[in-house]
Amino acid sequence: MIDDAIHNNAEWCQAMCAAHGISGTFGPRAWTSPRRTPLYYPDAVTLTQDATAGDVLAGIDRTAPGASVKDSHARLDLTAEGFRLLFEADWIHRPAGLPLPPAEGDWRSVTTVRELADWALAWSGGDPEEAALFRPGLLDHPATTLVVGHGPDGRLLGGAVLSASTAVTGVSNLFTADGTDPARVWAGCLALTDPAKPVAGYESGDDLPPALAAGFERTGPLRVWLDG
Repeated sequence: MIDDAIHNNAEWCQAMCAAHGISGTFGPRAWTSPRRTPLYYPDAVTLTQDATAGDVLAGIDRTAPGASVKDSHARLDLTAEGFRLLFEADWIHRPAGLPLPPAEGDWRSVTTVRELADWALAWSGGDPEEAALFRPGLLDHPATTLVVGHGPDGRLLGGAVLSASTAVTGVSNLFTADGTDPARVWAGCLALTDPAKPVAGYESGDDLPPALAAGFERTGPLRVWLDG
């Protein structure tokens, strides 16, 4: 269960990097990027419980501070390597076939560059620099769907990224706009998932309870470490 979520998340990291012209590598125990990854994205992701510090550090660029490692099983201690713990979170899983909460509003896929720009600006809270993270190449990625919801008045409600893999649909980057209830956004995004597949991702802090209320359950901890 958790392994499917971890691999799905690493595949999404790979897709985001590819949109920026960066190619990561899947090894037996870790995904790593030899070039520094885009804003908010890890330079390495552990894939197995027995992944070591060497598995993640050998394949990333540490010539300047700021590299990050997603410790998917929360088993590594990278303090001796000069890293500090950035945050902790919980993997979440929603079983296939679970009844969906009713979706209110118009929820659909982002398909044009203009729609992507509007989605990204809303995701970023109006910060153009952060919005530039989401590049048009993502629209052509076969496993990636950006979901957006609008109310009856056309007001943007929120959105998320869905990442399809063989065993699971991943959800990430979920956001609300203009004070929309997170439950409404979760319901709208789940309406666009494959009902035959479980849905997985990770959340932390105040973002975790709405996910649990939408039918997800915690499946394990993760940590993200930051160099310098």
